[in-house]
Amino acid sequence: METIDSIRPLIAILASLLVIPLIMVSRKAPNLREMWTLAGAGLKFLTIVSMLPLVLAGTRIECTLVEVLPGYGLELRVDALGMLFALVSSFLWIVTSVYSIGYMRSLDEHDQTRYFSFFALSLSATVGVAFSANLLTLYLFYEMLTLSTYPLVTHHQDREARSAGRKYLFFILGTSIGMILPAMLYIALKTGTLEFASQGIVKGRISPQATTLLVLLFVFGFAKAAVMPFHAWLPAAMVAPTPVSALLHAVAVVKVGVFSIVRMITGIFGTGWLAELQLSTLVCTLAALTIVISSLIALSQDGLKRRLAFSTIGQLSYIVLGVALLSKSGMVGGMLHIGMHAFGKITLFFCAGAIFVATGVTNVSQMVGIGRRLPLTMSAFFIGALSVIGLPPCGGFISKWHLVIGTVEANQYLMLGVLLVSSLLNAAYFLPIVYRAFFCTPAESMFPGPAAEAPTWCLVPPLLTAGLSIILFIYPQPFLRLARLAIQAISGG
Repeated sequence: METIDSIRPLIAILASLLVIPLIMVSRKAPNLREMWTLAGAGLKFLTIVSMLPLVLAGTRIECTLVEVLPGYGLELRVDALGMLFALVSSFLWIVTSVYSIGYMRSLDEHDQTRYFSFFALSLSATVGVAFSANLLTLYLFYEMLTLSTYPLVTHHQDREARSAGRKYLFFILGTSIGMILPAMLYIALKTGTLEFASQGIVKGRISPQATTLLVLLFVFGFAKAAVMPFHAWLPAAMVAPTPVSALLHAVAVVKVGVFSIVRMITGIFGTGWLAELQLSTLVCTLAALTIVISSLIALSQDGLKRRLAFSTIGQLSYIVLGVALLSKSGMVGGMLHIGMHAFGKITLFFCAGAIFVATGVTNVSQMVGIGRRLPLTMSAFFIGALSVIGLPPCGGFISKWHLVIGTVEANQYLMLGVLLVSSLLNAAYFLPIVYRAFFCTPAESMFPGPAAEAPTWCLVPPLLTAGLSIILFIYPQPFLRLARLAIQAISGG
């Protein structure tokens, strides 16, 4: 594989960092402040897109920043897997920035300048994780993301927000320091490197027993992935403004968690070594339990954002399960699901925010007949739900289809049953919402009167992402090609 040196990965990370001072000095000029936000988001996305042709041609782009310790430096590398994640997160930041303007202004939220500043900082950390060339770089950007999203989680600064913030730091920062850091130091001591390699770096250097422990430390230590029982932070974090929930807890934060686990499986342990030790079954089991339990809990949640939160917990473990199957289709499905789930779930969060802005409603039980008041919003909600369930004509069907085929390829028929049962549970907690929203009698409806949608800046983003979920069903090739290139690099290394 050809490798070239370029500063473009660094530019992609710095794009949103550089606009933070401009956002802060424009606090008294909201239109100018939001212009800087959109400019930073656009520059980040265009820089990432400019590297896409090279990655699709099989070229790796590298950039060395600084040597922290002899042999251990901050290094960036753009490969197919990192490009897939960076494309999704950077594009959806643009959409979420537009949505944030409508949402935050409609509710006259306080400290909007602080909000947009930390949003920009968190996206720099997210792309930094995507483009990390080694475990040290990934760990530092992972921690940067934790600290930059804490002010967003606690934005409302009331008792509930502070309590959620403490839980957020306890789970996310506590596990990374208590589990990831010692695991990383042990690997560095035993192998002399932290570089991601196509066949891993631990085989022949670390005993099978120690490898088993390290796998568990990484799966649970990257708690942003919300593998049970280290999941409680995610429902608690739903106290944040809906745009925060939408991007950071449907795309950036949670996907950084599962992305990091995928990097560990493929770049640190190596798929071949995990298969020899049969550790893939252990990881699949942990993911399967999370999928089923979270789906059952989601059924009982009346708060719409809490239902979406528990749905996200299960969907994240689809990605872990797919990659842990170690079959080609399973791994492609898991990587595809990073993008497909992002578009479907962010649509649902956008809709939840639009519903709140337009009606003040936050609970599922209060949404009877809401489809007559908000027909466009609830139509977008229906499309987002179909994508998360894994039904056509939405992109979620493509990733779940590959996951299903992957279980057959791996002869993991119990996991096939888990996927099918969980999809039925997904339908059970989403479709009744849509049905009661549109198909109740006038007497049952809680929303008399004509249609009255949320402001345009809150309405257009969910319609856009819902439309893109359908387009990804028709044309999944950009994500599919990147996922296949990532598998090729892993198997052909």
